[in-house]
Amino acid sequence: MNRRHFIQNTSSSLVLLGCFPSTLASLERVKYPEKLERRSLGKTGEKLSILGFGGIVVMNATPQEASRRVSEAIDGGVNYFDVAPSYGNAEDMLGPALQPYRKNVFLACKTTEREKAGAARELESSLKKMRTEHFDLYQLHAMTKLEDVDKVFSGGGAMEAFLEARKAGKIRFLGFSAHSVEAALALMDRYDFDTILFPVNFATWHAGNFGPQVLAKAQEKKMGILALKSMARGPWPKDTAKTFSKCWYEPLANPSDAMKGLRFTLSHPVTAAIPPGDETLFQMALGLAKQFTPLLPEEVQAIKHWALKGSPIFKYPMEKAG
Repeated sequence: MNRRHFIQNTSSSLVLLGCFPSTLASLERVKYPEKLERRSLGKTGEKLSILGFGGIVVMNATPQEASRRVSEAIDGGVNYFDVAPSYGNAEDMLGPALQPYRKNVFLACKTTEREKAGAARELESSLKKMRTEHFDLYQLHAMTKLEDVDKVFSGGGAMEAFLEARKAGKIRFLGFSAHSVEAALALMDRYDFDTILFPVNFATWHAGNFGPQVLAKAQEKKMGILALKSMARGPWPKDTAKTFSKCWYEPLANPSDAMKGLRFTLSHPVTAAIPPGDETLFQMALGLAKQFTPLLPEEVQAIKHWALKGSPIFKYPMEKAG
C-alpha cells in the first residue's frame, strides 16, 4: 500500500470543466508511481486502469508478438482488456497471451448478435477462445439503430441470453457499446446496465454535439463510463492513403495531439479510454496516459477551438440514410 496514494480532492485535481457540468469527484482515483492511474467503475466496486487494451492490438499478430504486447501492457499498469469476435482473430491471439494474468485483470467481451440463440452461442465461443470461465463484463456491441434496441429486448432477444448467463455465473456485469446517441439513450431507458462504452472525443463533442447528453445520463444513473475514440482526429481525408490499416478514421498520430485527445477524454468522469488498435499507437498512448493531468480551463477552450476546425466522425442527431 505504501507504493500508492489516493489523489486528494483538491482544486487542482478536480477542475470544474467548462466542457462538462461536473468534476472528477464522482470517481475514486488511485495513482501508482510510474504506472497508470486507476479509477472506480460506476457501482461495480472495480477499479480499472485509465487506459484499456483493445483486442485489435493483437489481431493478426504472431503468438509471440501477442504475448509481448500483453506483457508490456501489464507491466505498464493495464488491468482492463476488451475483445470481441468481430475483431478478426483477436480472441485466438489474446486468449493464450492473457491466460497467465487472467486472475488479476478485468476482462470484457462483446457480441453483435441481437437474438438470444446467437448471443448465447457467441458467448460460449468467446469463453472458450479466451480460456476463461467467465467475463467480468459482457456487452451488446455496436448498438446504433433504435431497431437494434427493440430487437435485443424483444422475446427471444439477446438480453435474455445475457440475464441467463449472469445467473449462471458466466457474466459478472452487463453493459453495451453504442455508436449513436439515440441508441445509447434508449438503452439506458430500457435497463439499468452497469457500464456504457461510448465515443468520448474532443471533435465529436464540440463539432458534432455527440456525447454530452449521453455522459450526463450515464452519470445520473451512476454507470461506469468507458470511452472509445479518444485519439480520433476525424474521417480520413479524401484521396489520402490510410497509413494505419486498423483505423477506419484518421488517428491523432502526433504525440502532442494524441495527448490532448487523451486528456480531453480523461478529464471527463470516464473510468478508462481504449486507444486505437494499431500497436504503435497503443504503445504511444500507454506512455502518454502515465503522464495524465486534468485539463485546465484555458486548455478546455483551446481544445474547443481546435475541434471546431475539423470534421467529427459522429454527429447528433444521426444522419438518416436516403
